[in-house]
Amino acid sequence: MTKRASDASDVSVSPPRRRSKYTLAPLVLITGNVVLFALFFVWPAVIGLVYSFTNYTGVGAFQFVGLDNYQKLLGDSTFYAATTRTLLYTVLFVPLNFVLSLLIANVLVSKHAKGASVARIFFFIPWLLSPIIVGVLWRWLFGENFGLVNYLIEKVGGSAVPWQSNADLSLIVVVVAAAWAWTGFSMLLFIAAIKNVPTSYYEAAALDGAGPWRQFISITLPSIAPTSFIVILLNTIHAMKEYAVFASLNNGGPGTSNNLLVQYIYQTGFKTGQIGYASAASFVLMLILMAVAIIQMMVNRRVENR
Repeated sequence: MTKRASDASDVSVSPPRRRSKYTLAPLVLITGNVVLFALFFVWPAVIGLVYSFTNYTGVGAFQFVGLDNYQKLLGDSTFYAATTRTLLYTVLFVPLNFVLSLLIANVLVSKHAKGASVARIFFFIPWLLSPIIVGVLWRWLFGENFGLVNYLIEKVGGSAVPWQSNADLSLIVVVVAAAWAWTGFSMLLFIAAIKNVPTSYYEAAALDGAGPWRQFISITLPSIAPTSFIVILLNTIHAMKEYAVFASLNNGGPGTSNNLLVQYIYQTGFKTGQIGYASAASFVLMLILMAVAIIQMMVNRRVENR
């Protein structure tokens, strides 16, 4: 009895287990995020996937049609046109944004730069604007009949440029507007990356006689390769899903010549009531984005392993 009493006393005076306190809080926080992710991402994705195999119109009941929506997409010339225009827009937008943001970041981190802090704010402001406002601003600049650019061209004796009625010029205007709006975000990433490059690298290169361009090619670019990968990946995904700037600047015009995939999905699903068909197009877009991300990660991993 004496021994049992002693054991009971030891158990009663043992300190509380701290591990439970430190495991409960992370579990609560993670559970909240998991619930939100499942509610706003997983569940809509599952519903969209189900709809892509149906003839759902947005109201009433629906019937499963198997792979009919996907087979219909394979013969849809409008879908191919939107996909081609989306890829062209991405190919134009991503390199332009990359070069502009890297150039500005490299200039602003230079020890010879004056007013770098003010310049960073100036270049970052467009990224804070709504894409709708960006589109309206550039429409005022490049409006065919009322735009400031054509007004200045005519003032100096030139002819008005068909910025809106020419499909290629209209696309270029959107590319430049979107690159202008996104340069600030990419610029900040590059500034942070360039500042993390050890200055001893540049000092050693300068002692060896390397000029600024050689230092940029041999030191800066390899050192910021991971950041460059992130910038390219984010810009590619953003470009493939672009909608607001097109809608506010030229509404995918002239006509439907600059309709991107997202606009095609929106018009098919909400204007013609083909929710099932639009869901199938959405999943094709998701597969394209996943393929782009996987290819970019494979290329980045191969470059890092060299």
